[in-house]
Amino acid sequence: MKNVPETVKDSAEIVTISRTEYNEYLALKTQNAELSRQVEWFLEQLRLARQKRFGSSSEQSQYDGWEQPNLFNEAELFADEAVPEPELTDVKPHVRKKRRETKDSLPENLPVETTEHFLPDQERTCPVCNDELQIIGKTVQRRLKIIPASAVILEDIYYTYACRTCEKTGTEVPVLRTPQRNNVIKGSFASPEAVAHIITQKFVMGAPLYRQEKSFQRQGITLSRQTLSNWVLKSTADWLEPIYHELHRRLCARQVLHGDETTLQVLREPGKSAQSKSYMWLYRTSGDTGQPIILYEYQPDRKARRPAEFLKGFSGYLHTDGYSGYHNLPGSITVVGCWAHARRKFNEALKALPEKDRGGSLALRGKRYCDALFDLEKQLAACPTERRYEKRQELAKPMLEAFSAWLRAHKTAPKSAIGKAIYYLQEQWSWLTNYLLDGRLEFSNNRAERSIKPFVIDRKNFLFANTPKGAQGSAVMFSLIETAKENGLDPHRFLSYVFDAAPNMDLGDPKQLELLLPWNAPETCKVPPGLNERSYHEKTK
Repeated sequence: MKNVPETVKDSAEIVTISRTEYNEYLALKTQNAELSRQVEWFLEQLRLARQKRFGSSSEQSQYDGWEQPNLFNEAELFADEAVPEPELTDVKPHVRKKRRETKDSLPENLPVETTEHFLPDQERTCPVCNDELQIIGKTVQRRLKIIPASAVILEDIYYTYACRTCEKTGTEVPVLRTPQRNNVIKGSFASPEAVAHIITQKFVMGAPLYRQEKSFQRQGITLSRQTLSNWVLKSTADWLEPIYHELHRRLCARQVLHGDETTLQVLREPGKSAQSKSYMWLYRTSGDTGQPIILYEYQPDRKARRPAEFLKGFSGYLHTDGYSGYHNLPGSITVVGCWAHARRKFNEALKALPEKDRGGSLALRGKRYCDALFDLEKQLAACPTERRYEKRQELAKPMLEAFSAWLRAHKTAPKSAIGKAIYYLQEQWSWLTNYLLDGRLEFSNNRAERSIKPFVIDRKNFLFANTPKGAQGSAVMFSLIETAKENGLDPHRFLSYVFDAAPNMDLGDPKQLELLLPWNAPETCKVPPGLNERSYHEKTK
């Protein structure tokens, strides 16, 4: 075929080229467009990487400079009729040094050691008249004294009794022995408090056993890591696992749950290399109960059958993230998606853009849709269950329909950050909107993410588990600790109570086992009075 000249019209002039040159021009134009898309994708990844490494991890809704401030309803937003009017007082003008703001405080319930300081007798003479000086005031200086953990030996003496009269008369001599309480570990010198201390140091304070071993050595106590490990695993298997199984049974009897999972490295996993990933799964109750339960379960993989097996017998709603493994659960389980994950996709797409392009972008518009839904949920947070269900049908459902139409109207490159955000929502839409089905359901799965965070933080300290048995033992201990914390208990006091009481109970008796559940623990196990439970556990962390 002959090369037929083609005409290319330019704004300044008309140039005539051959068909071959024109085809080359089109090929180069297509290649250039593809290269431009690739460059933009790499720039997005670079901006996201920089943001994750150096930027703030906050997902705050407001973006200064792009959001229109509430100029007209500012008074309505911040007005509070419950706040009393300030009293007017006349004060003299003065200069006051600004105090440094601090949240530090000394609890009032700590014991106080008082030391009084007096002038020496020889200095109590008036320098004017030589009369004796009298006390007219005092200055009190308060300081915090910290006493490092100390160890003592508990010595239990059980006496044996006999009848001296029968012994003298030569008849049979009855001998009675004082009943002995069973120890947490038979034949060991471990005490309930010692085992509870080791577990809380490792799983609450993040101190691995090798550090605790060194700490004991500095106190002159020789306890090897092997001994510490044996104490922890033996106590967990004997006394904590029965409580764990009972909590598991009660968890599956609830109607609304949350689930999540995170990675864990197990060195001696049969059939797997030490570098391969294993998983710690989390299941917990929702906000519709006064007896919260948080359970961890170790599994060697992330297969969909793992949650199905753990939740066998459960029928109800399960809040999860977008992992597809949850979408293959039995029909008795209705999966409820997480809007925090959905909004995070738009937030990442927003951060992937150059700052000059963020205002008015698709990413910002999508995030504003999510923000509006979150704001509505905040307004409905205090509503009763039925009222929340009705208001969601009235207010949230139209917003979701508008959001869905907006998503369908925008076609973007699927590999771009905004394309991934839009595709994620379209793919997850049926599960994301399931929260409309019941007023007890929550808008996000943040409750599960908050509960799995302590394990993720501690994982940075102990890095890995040695064996599957140790990994499951860790899951049981984490479960009891986090459930205790969620029920307002101090983990060390609660575990001490369990390790002291359980060896002297019949744990096969449901009534006795029930006494060891966190919400039935004695008052002495609770967080010290005067302290907020959440801030207390954050401080101890």
